[in-house]
Amino acid sequence: MERLERSGRWLRAGLAGGRVSRRLPWLLLAIVLLGSALKYGDLVPETPMQNKRNPLNVYFVKVAWAWTFWLLLPFIAVTTYQFAKSKFLYGATKSILMVLQRLSALAVGTAIWYVCTGLFVYIENLTGTCSTSGKLSEPRRLYATKQECHQNHGIWNGFDISGHCFLLSYCALMIMEEVAVLEGLSIDQNSKLHAVINGLFVSLCFLTMIWVFMFLCTAVYFHDFSQKLLGVLIGLSAWYGTYRFWYLKPFSPGLPLPNIPLSSKKYSYSR
Repeated sequence: MERLERSGRWLRAGLAGGRVSRRLPWLLLAIVLLGSALKYGDLVPETPMQNKRNPLNVYFVKVAWAWTFWLLLPFIAVTTYQFAKSKFLYGATKSILMVLQRLSALAVGTAIWYVCTGLFVYIENLTGTCSTSGKLSEPRRLYATKQECHQNHGIWNGFDISGHCFLLSYCALMIMEEVAVLEGLSIDQNSKLHAVINGLFVSLCFLTMIWVFMFLCTAVYFHDFSQKLLGVLIGLSAWYGTYRFWYLKPFSPGLPLPNIPLSSKKYSYSR
């Protein structure tokens, strides 16, 4: 527990002032650019990470939204309830309503994930051709979808927008936005609630590190540059359109720190 507490303090100090959240979008774009340059220059060494069946990809990235959703769910619920009671002096009913409002951000995220991934599949099917000869240079439009092509041992060649670049960037940025609530939350460090929140916070930060690392692996090992760039731009647009635009409006899930003015120094995000 002591080691977990030290990790939490170190991570909170690193995230204070919104330094990471402000720079993360630019870091992700830089990773796509530099990673693609290394890939095209054949400067990337062979590692287990270029195998799509590596454990991090199979057990984490393939279910990235599930990991993000189920860790953010208790974190948002607990911190929002505590925030509502301590800052607004709300009763139980109003606090629960505020929790439900903030949890709707996860419903929005789920909708974004579902619609975008479905759109990516549709575009790949629409633009693709299938070759059963095993040679991409001799494509033949034999099947309507990638799935049908693979079922017949063919090779599908379509415009495959990077779902990894989209989802990992969106998840990482969403987590950084949500953990910002700790800057305005004061809890007795000796309480069980503090231990729960700290454990969730450290887990979310660790998960974000995995997302950024796997984003890097995607940039250097997989997809064409245009596919990766479009994927990350869609992820950044989804984040910006929600947390930097819609969530500032009254009829929305709202921001993690709703009672701190945007111009306040304590509210570290620059809008």
